[in-house]
Amino acid sequence: MFDSSYRRLGDAYSVLCAATPVSEPKWMAFNHALAETMGWPKEWRETDEALAALAGNSTLAGSTPYATVYAGHQFGSYNPQLGDGRALMLGEWCTEEGKRLDVQLKGAGRTPFSRGGDGRSPIGPVVREYLVSEAMAALGVPTTRALAAIATGDPVLRQGPEPGGILTRVASSHLRIGTVQYFAMSKGGDGVAELVNHITMRHYQEELAQSSAANPGTTQVLLKGVCKRLASLVAQWQSIGFIHGVLNTDNMLLCGETVDYGPCAFMDNYAADRVFSSIDTGGRYAYQNQPGIVHWNLSVLAQCLLPLMHDDQEKALQAAQHAVDLFPRHFTDVHGALLANKFGLGTFRESDRELVDGFFKALAEGDLDFTLAFRWLTEVAGGNLDHTPLPELFKPSVALLTWLDGWRAVRKQRNADTEATLEQMRKANPVVIPRNHRVAEAISAAELGDYRVLNDYHQRWQTPYEWHADDRLYAASPEPEVRVTRTFCGT
Repeated sequence: MFDSSYRRLGDAYSVLCAATPVSEPKWMAFNHALAETMGWPKEWRETDEALAALAGNSTLAGSTPYATVYAGHQFGSYNPQLGDGRALMLGEWCTEEGKRLDVQLKGAGRTPFSRGGDGRSPIGPVVREYLVSEAMAALGVPTTRALAAIATGDPVLRQGPEPGGILTRVASSHLRIGTVQYFAMSKGGDGVAELVNHITMRHYQEELAQSSAANPGTTQVLLKGVCKRLASLVAQWQSIGFIHGVLNTDNMLLCGETVDYGPCAFMDNYAADRVFSSIDTGGRYAYQNQPGIVHWNLSVLAQCLLPLMHDDQEKALQAAQHAVDLFPRHFTDVHGALLANKFGLGTFRESDRELVDGFFKALAEGDLDFTLAFRWLTEVAGGNLDHTPLPELFKPSVALLTWLDGWRAVRKQRNADTEATLEQMRKANPVVIPRNHRVAEAISAAELGDYRVLNDYHQRWQTPYEWHADDRLYAASPEPEVRVTRTFCGT
């Protein structure tokens, strides 16, 4: 059933709003596996009733659609009011296990926060988010989920007329750093305390219960929890070569899930300064900058929460700094553990930095594929290379082959050449990822009314760590002529 605990905070936080109906909705994709975990009735899925509801042409029982307000730093510049300009919250779906999940329509028409926009989405961003968010979930990365993708039958004007689409997005919540910013910076602090209590009770009850003996306060528990979750999140991004593209504070969820897959991309050939987003002309959100940017975003959150940290300003600053300082420490720990698994080292030691840096230097100098290089290393460790398509798909450089000797020596010295360590490598290094050129193929087909490519890729990317018989197609790095080097947000 649906509930709306966030609406009970009051009208200052959200505005009731209806979706704008579309003319001819059609299913592009429906995520039955996710619907099953949510407890949505099987007999109801993909019915005309479900189609009408998720297209915005009718309202689900118990749903009270609304749009939320938030602010945000966008490329470092503060915008005092943003909000759900092309998204509409249907409410919080309560599972039988007692979990709350935000269910949101993205591209459902104008809201009070559309700022002159049409509130719609072209099919392209819908397909991209459906595919990439579900691939991220399969890779084990905390993320918002995609329940359904619908073609609206109505054109959307961007560079020219494009076919429109609506995504049904599911998240633990859509509360953002930008949500706190709005009330702290644009409303003079009014409503922040209520918001902090709501977020903490929804996402950090366990942490609050564990800290009760030390009694640090709800706000500090929240800030520490967010810092740790986002540190883990960006460490996971770095480990799989994922580049978000728009790490504005309004795109940072306080529950610690990845959100907003507009100009995102997985890199093919490795480069630390890789950028895909067409609007990131200065490289602010490049791959190598992501940890630092998320840390900066958390410092903004900390500033917003200072008045609630302690009555004494100095003590408030100390408490906030202590919480924010958890980020680099936790990122280093989590990222190190992930690297240890990827390289088959068992545990990560500071002395391994030189070895790891040497690997990435060889990739950069040889213009080698990030994902395939790590999977090649996995199959080399397991002695299984010739039983995979990799000899056809990946050609190691002389520098990388030379690097292997040092890597083997470290593993031997550490007694890390075990079946357990090998299994860790297999679970850390995917065979397939949602590569840009494959996502582009799915988008192009969907724009012409063919949704088979979308569903085929979605299915394959659900088991990213396993080899399949036809993986010469799915696992291959793109040829230079089909590489996608620029991605767009779709607004």
